Amino acid sequence: MLRRSSLRRLCVAGVAALLAPLVATGPSAAGQPASGPPAPDRVGAAAVPPLDQLTVSTTQVAFGLQRPTAIFAPDDGSGRLLITEKQGTIRVYRPDTGLAAEPLLDIRDRVDTSGNERGLLGVVTSPNFTQTRTLYVTYTALPEGTVTLSRFTLDTAGQTPIPAAREQVVLTQPHAEFSNHNGGNVAFGPDGYLYWSIGDGGGADDVLNSGQNLGTLLGKILRLDVSRSCNGRNYCVPADNPFVGTAGARPEIWAYGLRNPWKFSHDLGGDGSLWIADVGQGTFEEIDHLPGNRGGANFGWSCREGPQVFNPDRCQDGATYVEPVHSYRTSVDGCAVIGGYVYRGRAYADIAAGTYLATDYCSGTAFVVRPPASPGGAYATRALTELTIQPTSLGQDANGELYLVNDLPGQLHRISFGTAAPPPACTISYRVDQQWGTGFTATVVITNTGTAPINGWTVGWSFPAAQRADTFWNATGSQQGAVVTARNADWNPNIPPGGSTDFGFLASNTGPNPAPTSFTLNGKPCG
Repeated sequence: MLRRSSLRRLCVAGVAALLAPLVATGPSAAGQPASGPPAPDRVGAAAVPPLDQLTVSTTQVAFGLQRPTAIFAPDDGSGRLLITEKQGTIRVYRPDTGLAAEPLLDIRDRVDTSGNERGLLGVVTSPNFTQTRTLYVTYTALPEGTVTLSRFTLDTAGQTPIPAAREQVVLTQPHAEFSNHNGGNVAFGPDGYLYWSIGDGGGADDVLNSGQNLGTLLGKILRLDVSRSCNGRNYCVPADNPFVGTAGARPEIWAYGLRNPWKFSHDLGGDGSLWIADVGQGTFEEIDHLPGNRGGANFGWSCREGPQVFNPDRCQDGATYVEPVHSYRTSVDGCAVIGGYVYRGRAYADIAAGTYLATDYCSGTAFVVRPPASPGGAYATRALTELTIQPTSLGQDANGELYLVNDLPGQLHRISFGTAAPPPACTISYRVDQQWGTGFTATVVITNTGTAPINGWTVGWSFPAAQRADTFWNATGSQQGAVVTARNADWNPNIPPGGSTDFGFLASNTGPNPAPTSFTLNGKPCG
C-alpha cells in the first residue's frame, strides 16, 4: 500500500493500510493471445477539448467494502468487477445486482495485515479468462510479510467461491525488515506477459539501498511469462527482458529505480505504453510514462525523487534517469499518488479519449495528463477537482469505463467526465491612481490571453459602493445604476494575442472605494 509511516505525515489517523510499453511479441498467459478492454472508436487528440475544459466527477454505486485495495474486470463477458480487500478477501460487484455479500476468494488465513501497508494488494485474471481460468493475486504473507504472487486455477470462469486450497505460489520476495513499501500491483501487458510492482522494502531513505540495486526485486517492476514453467520455477523469464544475461542482475526485472509503485497500468486500448505512479519520500509524488519498447528504464530512486536529486551518493556517473512526466509537491498537493488509467471507454470518448487520470490518497485531487501530439513535445497536465476522500485504487471495467474505491469509507464510485466552458481568454486589471475626499481616477488594463485577436471591445463591471464614473479617456463610457460600460475608442479597438490596451476614468465618491470584483469583455466573464 502506500505511505511513509516513518515520516508521520499520514493525512488522517488510521490512514489506509494500502496505499509496458509495447514490447517484442512473446507468448501470452496460458498460451493465449493477450486481450484488454475493447478499444473504442479512436478519437484523435485534436478532437478532444483541452484539459482546462475537462471536468471529472464520481457517483457512489456501492458501499460496505473493508479497506479496498484494487479493482479488476475479467474479460469473461460477465460485466463484473473484482475488488480486493486488505484483510484477504475478494468481493464481486455487478452493476445490475450490486456488491455480493459473500467473498469470491477468502485467504485471510495466510495474509499478513500487520503494519499500515500490508495485506491483499492486487488481483488480475489471465487474458481470455473463459478459456484460461486463472486468477492471480499479490499479498504480504504470514508470518513475516513476504511479498507473494500466487495463482488459482478455476474449474470455470464463473466458479464461486474459489477454493483457497487451489493456491499455487508463483514467486516471492522477502520483506521482513519493514512493513511499508510493498507495491503490489499486478497486470498483464499487451505482450501477454505479467507485470508486477514491488516497493523498495520500506523504512525511509531507501535504507536497504534497493532502488538502484539490480540484484534484488525490491524497488522494481517485474515482467514474467506465467504461461510456462522453467528450471523448477512456476514461471519463465522472457528472453527479451533487459537484464537477461547481466551478471548480478535479477532477470525478472523490467524497470527499476522505483520507491513504491503502488499502481501502474498499460494503455491497452491505445499504444500499449506503461504509466507508473510512484509514491514519493516527502518532497515529490511522480507519474512516469514509458512509450514504446523501454525495458530497462531507470527512474532514479534513490538518487532522485521526482524531478530533483534526493541522495547524490546514490547517483551513478553516466546513468540515464527517466524524468517524470508529472510531479507535484508532497504535503502541498497531496501525500501519496494513486495511479490510474488512460481513458479508452466509449461513454466519454469525444472529450476524454487518451487522457490519463490519477489521484492522491490525501487530497483526492484528480490529476489528468495527456502525452504530446508529436515526439519531443510537452505533456499537458492539470489538477482538477477532488474526486472523493481516501482513494486507494482506480480501475476500469471491461468497456474501459473508470471506477474508484476509497479506503476507510469502503465505497465504490463510478467516474464520469464532462466539459466546462472555455476559460476567459483575457484578463482585466483595475487600479486606483489617485484618490481624494470626493473622487478618484482609475486605470483599467485589458490583456488578450487568447490565440485570436480581439476586434472591438466592451468592458463591463458593477461598482460595489457608491462610485460614479463621469469622464473617460481612451474609451467611451457610461454608468446606469452601479453598472459601468466602457467601449473602445476609434484608435484602440484591436488587441492582438498577448497584447494589452488600457483606458482610464474620473469618478466621484464620498465613502469607501473598493474595487470591482468581476469584469466582462464583450459580454463574457474575464479574469
